[in-house]
Amino acid sequence: MSDHGHGHGAGGHAGHSHGVSADADRRWLALALALITVFMAAEVVVGVLAGSLALISDAAHMLTDAASIVLALVAMRLAARPARGGFTYGLKRAEILSAQANGLTLLLLSVWLAYEAIRRLIAPPAVAGGAMLVTALVGIVVNVAAAWCISKANRTSLNVEGAYQHILNDLFAFIGTAVAGLVVVLTGFQRADAVATLVVVVLMVKAAYGLLRDSGRIFLEAAPADVDPDALGDRLVARADVVEVHDLHVWEITSGQAALSAHVLVEPGRDCHAVRRDLEDVLRHDYGITHTTLQVDHAPEQVLQLALPGDRKKADDADAHCEAPHGPVHREEPHHH
Repeated sequence: MSDHGHGHGAGGHAGHSHGVSADADRRWLALALALITVFMAAEVVVGVLAGSLALISDAAHMLTDAASIVLALVAMRLAARPARGGFTYGLKRAEILSAQANGLTLLLLSVWLAYEAIRRLIAPPAVAGGAMLVTALVGIVVNVAAAWCISKANRTSLNVEGAYQHILNDLFAFIGTAVAGLVVVLTGFQRADAVATLVVVVLMVKAAYGLLRDSGRIFLEAAPADVDPDALGDRLVARADVVEVHDLHVWEITSGQAALSAHVLVEPGRDCHAVRRDLEDVLRHDYGITHTTLQVDHAPEQVLQLALPGDRKKADDADAHCEAPHGPVHREEPHHH
């Protein structure tokens, strides 16, 4: 019976895509990157000359925008490389390493900027409000142009969509800086610069938390945030001719690319191949999981005879397929999760 477990995962690989879509338009991304990089360098110079911490913090935030676009471009290149040697998944997690580094850098920058902003709230230095206002207004135009460029690319790529959201986030920061510059020009309230900096710090911490949380889940091989493994197991075992599902694992190889493996027991005499195809269809259409490896076997008669409701121990002892199963055993009966 165990021979049914060999080769039944092959069908789950058909038609799935690895990582970032190869159709994403690199030209539009490169144009957005050029706009952001040139303006970021100019903003640092103006921020130093004007004595505006808000402008410097905006430039730091734009650095993360540039990094997210570079990440998308690099991921496209890596996604086109076939897996080889010891890297059986290729270099898909290079983007996750970059996301971790990006998140940590954001946190460090936010700590420094928060310290400087609080110091300036206590003893505000003179700020050139006019230069601050003009630079922020130009920054708004640049961010709108960069967002338009990225919107022309293929946003079905999670990396491209992430870069797009980064730039929109930065746009709000520039609006805050422009308001602060206007307040300085009209009222002379120098602390407005520090207040705008703290607003940017909040946005940076929020972005850093999201990057570290999502990349950390992938490194720890957690299930995708929108997938409940227990509910998924119950859904699979409810399909026709399925007796039991165990050793169910679902994780993300990289952002937007989920994978699943499981051991499935089918009623004796039923078509294992048909059951496997049915389960793969459910996973593909209802969960978007196309990278699947399903080991499908006929259930031994002992399991069918001894698996009384709630009697998990006897059924587990009778099942010789897995000596050390991982996670809950899903059956069409009340069972422990």
